[in-house]
Amino acid sequence: MSQPHSPESADAVAIFGITGDLAYRKIIPALQNLLRRERLRGPIVGIAREDWSPEHLRERLAASLREHGGGIDAAAFAALGEQLQYVSGDYRDADTFRVLRAALGTARTPLHYLAIPPSLFGEVVNHLGASGCARGARVVVEKPLGRDLASARALNLSLQQVFDEAQIFRIDHFLGKEPVQNILYLRFANRFLEPLWNREHIASLQLTMAEHFGIEGRGRLYEELGAIRDVVQNHLLQVVSLLTMDAPARYDSDALRDEKGRLLKTICPLTPNDTVRGQYASYRQEPHVAGDSRVETYAALKLAINAPRWQGVPILIRTGKRLATTATEVIARLRKPTRTLFDAGNQLPNHLRFRLGPDSVSIGLQVLSKQPGEDMLGRETELLMCDEDSDRIGAYERLIGDALRGDSTLFARQDSIEAAWAIVDGVLQNPTAPLPYADGSWGPGGADTLADGTGGWHNPSDDS
Repeated sequence: MSQPHSPESADAVAIFGITGDLAYRKIIPALQNLLRRERLRGPIVGIAREDWSPEHLRERLAASLREHGGGIDAAAFAALGEQLQYVSGDYRDADTFRVLRAALGTARTPLHYLAIPPSLFGEVVNHLGASGCARGARVVVEKPLGRDLASARALNLSLQQVFDEAQIFRIDHFLGKEPVQNILYLRFANRFLEPLWNREHIASLQLTMAEHFGIEGRGRLYEELGAIRDVVQNHLLQVVSLLTMDAPARYDSDALRDEKGRLLKTICPLTPNDTVRGQYASYRQEPHVAGDSRVETYAALKLAINAPRWQGVPILIRTGKRLATTATEVIARLRKPTRTLFDAGNQLPNHLRFRLGPDSVSIGLQVLSKQPGEDMLGRETELLMCDEDSDRIGAYERLIGDALRGDSTLFARQDSIEAAWAIVDGVLQNPTAPLPYADGSWGPGGADTLADGTGGWHNPSDDS
C-alpha cells in the first residue's frame, strides 16, 4: 500500500559508486529487474572515479548479472545499455556535477543513489545542490549512517542543508526483505496473535542473526565497523521495533514510522552488563585486520523496553560471523500455563518462531501434544508454515522501486536512526574486550549468562 498521496515518479536515476562492490552485488541486478518489470524510465547515469570506457562498464554490468542477478535478461540488458550513461570524475570536483546535470537532460525528478562512503555524503550533497541536480530530486543513502549518535546527527544536518526530510531515503535492505515485512503483516492481520503479544503471555523474545561465513575480504571496512555498527544498530533494532511496537493508526509511511520511533525511544540504553562482545579465532589472520584488533565479530545484547506492554520481558539479540550456521530467526517464548493438569517434565513452554532466511521463510508454532500410549505424557511438536517462493522480489529491487515512486514507508526516518544510536552509544564509547570464540561455534560462552532465566539461547538449525 502506498502513502496517502501519490508523489511523482522519478524520471532518472544517478548511481554514485557504480563501479563499487555494492553496485556490483545488489544495485545492478535490481536495475535489471526493474527494467524487466518496466518500472524504470529515463536516463540511468553511473558516476565513479574510474576512467572506464563504455565497453569496460558494459562488461562489468554483464559480470554482475551473471554472478548476482540470476543471469542476463536480453531485453532488460539491452534497455540498460540504451539508458545508461557513465560520468567519470572526482566527487569533490564541481565539473563532475555539471556533466551529471547535462546527462540528466530534461529529468524533473531524478533519484540520486549514494553508494559511496558516508564520509563523502556531505560534499556530494552540497555539489548536487549547487549544480541544480537536487532540484525536485530524491536522495538514497546507505548505512552506516554515522558511527555514533553525534556523527549521525551531523550527517543528517549535512543532508538537510539541501534536501527536505521527505526527499531523503535512508535505505536498510533488511526492511525490504519479504520475511521481515511478513512480521508486520502476521502481527496485525491476524486477530488471534495480537491479544497474546504482551508481557502477560510472552516470557522472552530472541533474535539471532548468525552467519557461517567470515568477513569475506572486508577486513579494512570491518575494522571500522564491528558487529554492533554493522548490523545491530540498524537491521536488528529495526526488526525489534517491528516485533514490539504498537499498532499504527493506519498503514502509511508517517503512521508506521511514528510507532517505530516511539518504540525505539522506550528501549533503555545498553550498559556493559547487558552486552557480550566476541571475536572469532581466525579473525586477526584476515587480510587488512590488525594483529591486536579489538573489533567485535559477535555481539549478544539484552534489551529492556520501558513501556507497560513489555515491562520485565527480556529482549535478547545476538549476531556473529563464523558461527555454526547461517540463519536469521526470531523466537517468542510464551509463559507456562498458570495451572496445568499434566507433567511436562523438562520440556520448554510454547514458542512462536519466525525464520527470516537466508533461503526459506517459515513460521512455526511449537506446542505440546500427547504421546501415543496409555500415559498422559507430552511431546514437543511444531506446526509449520514454510514459503520458498522463488519469484519473491529482492530487497534492493523493492526498495529502489519504492524510492522511485516516492514511497518512504520501508525506509528509516531520522528520529528512529538517532533513537537506535542512543541505545548502543554507551557500549560503543566504552567497549569491553571481545571474548574469543572458535570458528564454527555459537560464540563465546560468556553470552550464555544474558539468557539466564529464559530457557537459554535457541540455536537455529540448518533445516529449520
